[in-house]
Amino acid sequence: MRYILTIIAISSTILFFSCNSKNEETNLSPNQFKNKIKEMPSAPLIDVRTPDEFSKGHLPNAQNIDWNGDDFDKQVTTINKSTPIFVYCLSGGRSSSAAAKMRNDGFKKVYELDGGIMKWRSENLPETTDNQKKSIGMTLEDFNKLLKSDKPVLVDFYAEWCAPCKKMNPHLVEIATEMSEKVTIIRIDADSNSELCNALKIESLPVLLLYKKTKLSWTNLGYIEKEDIVKQLN
Repeated sequence: MRYILTIIAISSTILFFSCNSKNEETNLSPNQFKNKIKEMPSAPLIDVRTPDEFSKGHLPNAQNIDWNGDDFDKQVTTINKSTPIFVYCLSGGRSSSAAAKMRNDGFKKVYELDGGIMKWRSENLPETTDNQKKSIGMTLEDFNKLLKSDKPVLVDFYAEWCAPCKKMNPHLVEIATEMSEKVTIIRIDADSNSELCNALKIESLPVLLLYKKTKLSWTNLGYIEKEDIVKQLN
């Protein structure tokens, strides 16, 4: 009887640690992501954005494998599936999809950067452009000058790769035409204006900001229908 109880106790202990190992958090905040990379400096760090995005700034020692590229699968197969791997994108959407596929393909441990490089930048963590001069884009001072208008100013922060941004763009084009006397619409590419996004705490896309007499009066994160935008402008 004592022997059986001992076996049960040992089995329970093994099960406890096994479950804990499987449930280890893999969606990490920027500081957790940074610290985990330090613990495993030889683990691959994959930036799944486009080459153009990558060239404008990325995490130190990152390798660029475009999630939407034709050879993503081919490039990923060169990585040892038994080793931990780190992935990130601009705001987390593409890296989440890439991480899910990697896990389905047999990768044992895939760590994701929660909020992507936009969240990383908001924490003022290190970034590099491989000795190229980083383009910071529009300054906050330049941005504030654009808000000085008698009409409300609707600012759209978008990215070329962002599907909800593309879906919403025709609405904004129509509004700009139909309501040209009532509102000014400004579109700002988040990839080319990282410093401004950081200053305004833009951490996901798309984002709409409505200013009236330079004061922020309305904010929307994510896709929104045309009629709901118009309601805010009337």
